[in-house]
Amino acid sequence: MLARLRRVPFAAQVLLALVLGVVLGLVARDMGPVGPEDPNWLTSTLQTIGATFVTLLKALVPPLIVTAVIVSIANLKQVSNAARLAGQTLLWFAITALIAVSIGIGLGLLTDPGRNSSVDAAAAEYDGTTGGWWDFLTGLVPGNILGLQGSAEGALSFNVLQLIVISVAIGVAVLKVGEAAEPFLAVVRSALAIVQKVLWWVILLAPLGTVGLIGNAVASYGWESLGSLGAFAGAVYAGLALVLFVVYPVLLKLHGLSPLRWFAGAWPAIQLAFVSRSSIGTLPVTERVTEQSLGVPRSYASFAVPFGATTKMDGCAAIYPALAAIFVAGFFDVDLSITDYLLIALVSVVGSAATAGVTGAVVMLTLTLSTLGLPLAGVGLLLAVDPILDMGRTAVNVAGQALVPTIVAKREGILDLDRFRGVSSAEPLAPVEERNGVDADLRATQPA
Repeated sequence: MLARLRRVPFAAQVLLALVLGVVLGLVARDMGPVGPEDPNWLTSTLQTIGATFVTLLKALVPPLIVTAVIVSIANLKQVSNAARLAGQTLLWFAITALIAVSIGIGLGLLTDPGRNSSVDAAAAEYDGTTGGWWDFLTGLVPGNILGLQGSAEGALSFNVLQLIVISVAIGVAVLKVGEAAEPFLAVVRSALAIVQKVLWWVILLAPLGTVGLIGNAVASYGWESLGSLGAFAGAVYAGLALVLFVVYPVLLKLHGLSPLRWFAGAWPAIQLAFVSRSSIGTLPVTERVTEQSLGVPRSYASFAVPFGATTKMDGCAAIYPALAAIFVAGFFDVDLSITDYLLIALVSVVGSAATAGVTGAVVMLTLTLSTLGLPLAGVGLLLAVDPILDMGRTAVNVAGQALVPTIVAKREGILDLDRFRGVSSAEPLAPVEERNGVDADLRATQPA
């Protein structure tokens, strides 16, 4: 039975899990009571399953980033145009973000969601975390070698941007030290191979995680919460769809690449991002499909994808804050000038790094509202519908994180076109040893 299940294409498994999650979520919602303080047993079960899956993914992110970045920097001695690749990556991050925020502003002006929504003004209460430029700049400096940071409750978490800073510094040191660093580098390479193996085991649990994540979202929030914010939610998803299914394909076509082939290769990461609502949690899959399905060289993808996972957010940091700022301005009857719209674009293009290591788009939204001088209480208006919108936002974030390395690699002539054109199914790829025949059942479901 298990062997037969493993032969089912992975994309089909996740799709079936998506449908099952919606069904179970509706059943759990009908069971009642529903709420964060008193959930029924089915809602609690779905929540636990989904949270456990995301936690497992996130647990692998720190060792994956550290080992992958160090190894990729060490491999730079074989790459002659590393500085140019970095510059092109940043440029295309900015170009795609500018296009996305322009779409967000355009849809905001067209729909005027703040005046066309029936949300209660009593919801305009928010005293949570805010974002700021100073927080971002000080956050770049690691407080310790592990990139750990504590919360008021005593919990520890990893700051992903700090981890990248630490890993880059160690990688550069490895290059400078030279031959004496080879034993250390050998250990790091072995650690990377081990992390990738464990990562594959976790990825196999994605269908189960999908049931929990989608089921909990439906059970906890349902679709009723979209009612009072219908115009805003519709505008956000329209903007996300335009970027994902119009802008990205046009950019791919302009570079001589097939959008259908690209979607086939990138879809496992986009799909997982939608259900997990975490760019960081999806990072391992994004990096793997970018390398193995889209043909981006590992030495370059190891930089571009982790960096993009913390700074390249066309959904959370471009479309959403633009529309949300226009919504808040309309709700509080604040007229925005041309200068304000230019500020929205500027913050979206250069400020998305301020969201590094933070789930959701609240930090980016508060940063945008603060820059425009709009009431931060407006954040409270949107919190009820945020989990539903976050699914689409994260999917677009991850799509952009796979798109830019593909485009840059093509422009620089380093994209493996044979591998790119050979994508025939949207399935996650196994580590190299799996693809070489360790597990025949899994190998049979992988692209050739």
